[in-house]
Amino acid sequence: MVDLRAMPGSGIQYMLKGGHRHLSGLEEAVLNNTHACRELSAITRTSLGPNGMNKMVTNHLDKLYVTNDAATIVNELEVQHPAAKILVLAGRAQQEEIGDGANLTISFAGELLEKAEELIRMGLHPSEIIIGYTKAINKTIEVLEDLVEKGSENMDVRNKEEVVLRMRSAVASKQFGQEDILCPLVADACMQVCPKNPANFNVDNVRVAKLVGGGLRNSTVVRGMVLKGDAVGSIKRAEKAKIAVFAGGVDTSATETKGTVLIHSAEQLENYAKTEEAKVEELIKAVADAGAKVIVSGAAVGDMALHFCERYKLMVLKISSKFELRRFCRTTGSVAILKLSQPNADELGYADSVSVEEIGGTRVTVVKNEEGGNSVATVVLRGSTDSILDDLERAVDDGVNTYKSMCRDSRIIPGAAATEIELAKRLKEFSLKETGLDQYAIAKFAESFEMVPRTLSENAGLSAMEIISSLYAEHASGNTKVGIDLGEGVCKDVSALKIWDLYVTKFFALKYSADAVCTVLRVDQIIMAKPAGGPRRDAQPGGGMDED
Repeated sequence: MVDLRAMPGSGIQYMLKGGHRHLSGLEEAVLNNTHACRELSAITRTSLGPNGMNKMVTNHLDKLYVTNDAATIVNELEVQHPAAKILVLAGRAQQEEIGDGANLTISFAGELLEKAEELIRMGLHPSEIIIGYTKAINKTIEVLEDLVEKGSENMDVRNKEEVVLRMRSAVASKQFGQEDILCPLVADACMQVCPKNPANFNVDNVRVAKLVGGGLRNSTVVRGMVLKGDAVGSIKRAEKAKIAVFAGGVDTSATETKGTVLIHSAEQLENYAKTEEAKVEELIKAVADAGAKVIVSGAAVGDMALHFCERYKLMVLKISSKFELRRFCRTTGSVAILKLSQPNADELGYADSVSVEEIGGTRVTVVKNEEGGNSVATVVLRGSTDSILDDLERAVDDGVNTYKSMCRDSRIIPGAAATEIELAKRLKEFSLKETGLDQYAIAKFAESFEMVPRTLSENAGLSAMEIISSLYAEHASGNTKVGIDLGEGVCKDVSALKIWDLYVTKFFALKYSADAVCTVLRVDQIIMAKPAGGPRRDAQPGGGMDED
């Protein structure tokens, strides 16, 4: 009988390619993963809430980001650890689904993993923790439904007060103190482009134009589009204009094959040039005769074509981006024509006014459609630096995405950590009714909710222990809507402060967190088949390792 273990080439190190890494067991795999995820959540956690700190991140292209937006931070960090990537994916899923709450998703997941590590060191098996966490998240979703404000499911998405009320907390978490200026701007822009069926609201229809100079109070909303750049010719304004859009450019079209023209005399050369001129003039005149006042080019504008556009009093715009051109067509109702030719009446778009304006030293083309019928609105943001404008844009994006979410589900729950403390209290009571080992996991899940009030308090410079004990005392006496007033540093009824969170934001954030954590805890071996840096090492037949 042959002993296989004695043979050279047995064991996992001989089965896999040279240079692989294999980690297994509690210490190497499970705790290694939880540690990496906790490190990631520690980065985002200090940016949670309205007083969250900014992070300065330089990406691989040397672009600088100064922001407290967790989705931007984790995307630009280019996380390599496979377990931490799961948390990044959970945050990304939250951002794509709701557009807000990515920080809560990652930070809460990190807290759950920290508690799981404590349970593992106490002697619980990851399987028991997963069972407990699954029971806890199911109970959490039940309790969350009970905390919904009565009557909030019936909401008119065209009522500005209602919209601003639901949008405030999402915008304030990015731009604390500016929400009273930003929320009405975002609400106006969203309501302008909201279709008859609000469920079909498209976030792409609210555009942002960032112009350096001035301050946030100079920001406005334009019904239509704001294009960075000047008109091509000398005509800078057109009122009640029909618009022709040419995707292929406004220029003489070259033939597909190279041709040779033999010219014997100066007269023939002159006639040839005149023929070309006549052809271009004929095309431009045909566009003018169709009733167009504005020509939009998706590519180059030829000098000769521009000359005739000036003669026939046609305003010429150039939009190089095909995506921007598509939005322009949607705004004005135009149909993009492939090559320069006479447009049909139904291919022409319309705008109340197209004008070139100078805002803060930047020349922009403003396309307005005040009468309605347009499907694009633009928020013109003003600020002193590009970095501030980028952060304002993220706040606007969060506001617009929140509007999209409230079009689907407008239910609201108390904000300012009131919901989290109530969930912690109810889950602790639930854990005491359980009999198995998973009750410890449910109790730790309940404790994890304390991360939110603790972080909000610490970021605002308050005593976390005092705030959490005050919140528990208030909630124990039945005041389920008591949260933290960060301005005064005390606990107050959040319905009086008008701090509300969307139910769907909290629902998805907690669900994605719990799912990501259970996925990480289920891993008990990590096998990396590619070489982990350094010179490649190949296994030799005799069991030795030799470098190339």
